Amino acid sequence: MAINLKTLSPSELESLISTARSQLEHSRSRQIAEVRGKIEALLDSAGLALGDVFPRQVAKGRKGKASVPAKYRNPEDPSQTWSGRGKRPLWLVALLKKRGVTLDSLLIDGAGRASPATARKGAAKSASKATKKAAKKAAKTTRRARKA
Repeated sequence: MAINLKTLSPSELESLISTARSQLEHSRSRQIAEVRGKIEALLDSAGLALGDVFPRQVAKGRKGKASVPAKYRNPEDPSQTWSGRGKRPLWLVALLKKRGVTLDSLLIDGAGRASPATARKGAAKSASKATKKAAKKAAKTTRRARKA
């Protein structure tokens, strides 16, 4: 059955296309039902389940990569947030250009604060840096005194 598509009007072409689509869907669903029946018959005859033949496989990709909570929020549109990672969003750049707006003023409550343990580690690092600096300075003055 050859149809000369060039002789058909636009409405006839649309009708033909919709008929062909519905026929394609019907044929496809019938084919799927046949294949499913064959597979179920094979599994039943072998005494197996589909899970025995095709065990669930873990999807490959990023593992343990959790999303980062938002750290900054647009006061003009609270639905716009930024985690502080990656390129700065346009709304943030525009707000920072305004006088008096700082990154700290856009922090979500509690988002930018360090945990007490992290704060102690930071304080300990600062103290150890200061101690190292003082020791270095003392050694330098001792060397100068010896030379003189």
